[in-house]
Amino acid sequence: MTSTLTPPSVDRAGPARAGTAPRRRTRILALPEARWAAAATALFLLALPLQLTGAPAWTWGPLYALAYVTGGWEPGWEGLKALKEKTLDVDLLMIVAALGAASIGQVMDGALLIVIFATSGALEALATARTADSVRGLLDLAPSTATRLTPDGSEQTVPVEELTVGDTILVRPGERVGADGRVLDGASEVDQATITGEPLPAPKEPGDEVFAGTLNGTGALRVRVERDASDSVIARIVRMVEEASETKAPTQLFIEKVEQRYSLGMVAATLAVFLVPLAFGAELDDSLLRAMTFMIVASPCAVVLATMPPLLSAIANAGRHGVLVKSAVVMERLGQVDTVALDKTGTLTEGTPRVTDVRPLSESGLDESELLMLAAAAEHPSEHPLARAVVDAARERGLDLPATEDFTSAPGVGVQAVVDGRTVAVGAPARLLDDAGSPVVAMAEELEESGRTAVLVMVDGAPAGVLGIADRLRPDAAATVASLTALTGTAPTLLTGDNARAAAHLAAEAGIDDVRAGLLPQDKLSAVKDMESAGRKVMVVGDGVNDAPALAAAHTGIAMGRAGSDLALETADAVIVRDELAAVPTTVALSRRARELVVQNLVIAGVFIAGLVIWDLAGTLPLPLGVAGHEGSTVIVGLNGLRLLRESAWQRAAGAGTS
Repeated sequence: MTSTLTPPSVDRAGPARAGTAPRRRTRILALPEARWAAAATALFLLALPLQLTGAPAWTWGPLYALAYVTGGWEPGWEGLKALKEKTLDVDLLMIVAALGAASIGQVMDGALLIVIFATSGALEALATARTADSVRGLLDLAPSTATRLTPDGSEQTVPVEELTVGDTILVRPGERVGADGRVLDGASEVDQATITGEPLPAPKEPGDEVFAGTLNGTGALRVRVERDASDSVIARIVRMVEEASETKAPTQLFIEKVEQRYSLGMVAATLAVFLVPLAFGAELDDSLLRAMTFMIVASPCAVVLATMPPLLSAIANAGRHGVLVKSAVVMERLGQVDTVALDKTGTLTEGTPRVTDVRPLSESGLDESELLMLAAAAEHPSEHPLARAVVDAARERGLDLPATEDFTSAPGVGVQAVVDGRTVAVGAPARLLDDAGSPVVAMAEELEESGRTAVLVMVDGAPAGVLGIADRLRPDAAATVASLTALTGTAPTLLTGDNARAAAHLAAEAGIDDVRAGLLPQDKLSAVKDMESAGRKVMVVGDGVNDAPALAAAHTGIAMGRAGSDLALETADAVIVRDELAAVPTTVALSRRARELVVQNLVIAGVFIAGLVIWDLAGTLPLPLGVAGHEGSTVIVGLNGLRLLRESAWQRAAGAGTS
């Protein structure tokens, strides 16, 4: 099974889309690996109760045989092809071990091995398919066509692939930008959260840069194309996700080397156990029985269960508490983390702008409620995120909003409306006010210095007050940062596309000293790679498309699930489904406990296997006793691993993250 991405073909025949990209998800049963694994599991579950209740062998024997065929033919075939290339892998060895177990009557043991490996292959195939799905969804963010302006001023609708550097395109209100470029004319706000992660639309004027796939607001823009479609930020993100996923291949190569050596050793040892006694005159039946006993007791069933039950139990426990860990490998890697990099918007913060300050001027004669009521009434017809924040704040205070008249909106400036006979303007202080010495300017600067967005409210042409708006820190953010610091021994790093002043203010509230602001996706990726190259095992926690390359490149990536983008959710190794940031350190602590139990189980399994193998080689180990010892070790390590299913295991992990 390969875990690398195959570049998907993209259908760009449809119209440009202003909304979010449609979500394309490969159905589980659309994968042949999943269908074969499901069939093998179903047959095994049908046969097992029949065997345990003493039903005749003809009722459950054919079911086990079909389980062997459905679950084992593909890894067996792949193993044979590898054998043809003069390599031997563990998959083929497991098929041989399963058939060996069946040949001496241990049919159920062999079928269980088959089911385990078939399910593992299906999960790997699903992970690869879902990552490809998410890449296709990202490519759909970019529109398929753009409006190109010709030198004579006419308009042409052309595919974005035909745009060249130097072309001028027109981006109307509500459209997605068709190419990376720079604004030549016009003013608007552009929602570029998919690229930079900024929670608020960024004002754009002549000279400002815009990115393909970002959503234009209420103004029209003329944009000069500066990059080909194949070199846009969106396209580069796709390439970076693919490349970062492929960088995990060396670990897989190391595992394959171990498998190869183990497989060759097992084959050689089994043949030696069979042939050496024959060479010294032993009976054929005795040599065959000893060799088959050796194959059973040396079988890695206990080793497989030594690793999987603790990790799978930890996965199930985390799942009950709203954390989706995508594989046992991920659960194990979480416990190895020693450095954490956090995104800001939607991760440390709630991801939604809220009014934090209402400051009326004394000379206006208004109190806080009156100022907020007038501003909310004027903003009510607007769909700008800041306007929604003001209206929501008024509703939370139970304020009744009067009707408005003559509403107008100026992109990059603000709104104006008549409320109860008074003309109310709400917008950016620098755009609405010419008097730099006004007291309201100092008030706005104070808010902006503290990391808030200042919004000026003017009534009948005179300043009435200022509103402060910010993306609020999650209630559990500071505690989470402290827990991660205690677990890893190193304070987390903040990686954000937001401006440095807002990022520094929020980081100080959360207890983070290392702040890296104004980062594009490639900058976040570079920061993670720098940490990894320094020997750190980095865990990235994020939620946006701009976080996806860093999530893929990190030792472990965790996505916030409620507001997370499709690409972030599919690229990440784990997803916080309930959006509870405090679950991150708890999951890390649970992973560390699971790894401790894995070590315990490996010691138990190793002692049993070594003891039984020595007994078989040095003496005469009865086959029933060998099977009993083998199965006994399997049961012991399995029960030991299942301890992590208990609720108390999660509670202890939560305590470990705060101690």
